[in-house]
Amino acid sequence: MAQEIERKFLVKGDAYKALAFHHSEIAQGYLVSGGGKSIRVRIRDDRGYLTIKGPSNAAGLSRYEFETEIPVTDARDLLRLCEPGLILKTRWLVRADDGHTFEVDEFAGDNEGLVMAEVELKSEDEPIMKPDFIGREVTGDRRFYNSHMRRYPYRLWRNQIESE
Repeated sequence: MAQEIERKFLVKGDAYKALAFHHSEIAQGYLVSGGGKSIRVRIRDDRGYLTIKGPSNAAGLSRYEFETEIPVTDARDLLRLCEPGLILKTRWLVRADDGHTFEVDEFAGDNEGLVMAEVELKSEDEPIMKPDFIGREVTGDRRFYNSHMRRYPYRLWRNQIESE
C-alpha cells in the first residue's frame, strides 16, 4: 500500500522563489471528499492525474495515497464533474540543504494569500532541515487540507490564522 508521509508549514516571505529549481501551475478539483477520504483530479501544467487519498492518522502525518497519470483531456472533462470549489496554485520546488525537496504552494482564487510548504518523508520521525522561509507547522490542521479549502476557502478564515 502506498503511504504518503508529509509535514506542512506556513511560509514566511517569498525567498523560496529565488531558491526554487522548478515551478508549475496546478488546478485541482474533488470528485468525492469527506470523512477524510478524497478522489482528486489534477492538471499540472499539461499533464493530468487522478489521486485517491485515505484518512490521515491521528497526527495528520501519514495516509494512504494512490496516484496515476491520466490523459489531460480526461482530466479537463473530470474537472467539470467535480464538487464546487476549484483549487488553483503555483507550486515551487525548493531543495533544502539536507536533500529534502519542499513543495511550496502559492494559492490563487479564493485561497489567495496563503502560501504553504510540504515536505515528503520516508518515516514519521525522519529529521528535516527547515529553510529560513519555513514558518509555523500546520501538519494535522485540517483547515489546511486542500479538500477543506475547497469548501471553506482561506479568505473566510484568514484573519483567524493571522491572529493565532
